[in-house]
Amino acid sequence: MIQQLGVLKKVDVRVLWQHEAAHFTPWLAQHLGELSEVLGMELELQLHEAPVGPFSLDLLATDLGRDRPVVIENQLEATDHDHLGKLLTYAAGYDAGTVVWIATEIRDQHRQALEWLNQRTDQHTEFFGVVLEAIQIDDSRPAVNFKIVASPNDWQKASGGVTPAEPSERGEAYRLFFQGLIDRLRDDHQFTRARKGQPQNWYSFASGVSGIVIGTTFVLGGRTRVDLYIERGDSAWNKQLFDLLLDRRATIEERFGEPLEWERLDDRKASRIAVYRAGSIADDPVTLQEVQDWMISRALKVKEVLVPAATDAMSLTHSSGHTATIFTPE
Repeated sequence: MIQQLGVLKKVDVRVLWQHEAAHFTPWLAQHLGELSEVLGMELELQLHEAPVGPFSLDLLATDLGRDRPVVIENQLEATDHDHLGKLLTYAAGYDAGTVVWIATEIRDQHRQALEWLNQRTDQHTEFFGVVLEAIQIDDSRPAVNFKIVASPNDWQKASGGVTPAEPSERGEAYRLFFQGLIDRLRDDHQFTRARKGQPQNWYSFASGVSGIVIGTTFVLGGRTRVDLYIERGDSAWNKQLFDLLLDRRATIEERFGEPLEWERLDDRKASRIAVYRAGSIADDPVTLQEVQDWMISRALKVKEVLVPAATDAMSLTHSSGHTATIFTPE
């Protein structure tokens, strides 16, 4: 017996969002994880309607895995030359590493322009063209579908006259280690949407709270670290949140299950709450597997214990009215 199947059909996106700036862009700001999933990145929103001279960029985000700016421009229509020019202006204004152009249709000439830019720029610059669709099965609720139609290609960058620098032996060891870490956190724990390790000694993951990330790092002196990193760009905000958490140190460490290092970092804008163990990328494979297991278990603990503690501290302070200017939700 053949099961009866539904009919997949497209829905006019204007039924869901009548206006791009007033409706779709705010929706995307709240659902950036869906775009992250498609791009294979950990995106964290920085600004909505970010200023660039007399213009304003729809969304400015950070690729947490590489700590670099991402500019996102949206259209609830087919792409046009005006938006292509604006996109390049925004990319230059924020020195973006990744540029994302979302539209209901990427015209052929604009897809070709994005592909040309990917071929002519270096390995540190990426251009994506993403088609926005709304689909449903029979009379089901509509669902959003992002479809990449233009993207960077490592082979294109190498063959287009710009040869990517090969990572050092140590850089490649970092890349392989963090690739395994990312894959396990994504596939086994649904912890991240990231898909690509980098030849660097750290990788950061979204916590779900703006200005707070979960870090995994090989540090100097043969140690490794997992931490809650507080950095919203406002030193007073960062230090005040850290101090609120420090006041709850005993309860937090009891829930975490081990002592933590409380690093206020008064010489920096950010603050950090961390846990350490011995480990180096030069260790043997068995030890590196143990380090990876440890990083995963502690990253899960940070998300389970420290992130809710930070969220509670922020909400309690905001509701009390004493520091509402610092803890205004983004």
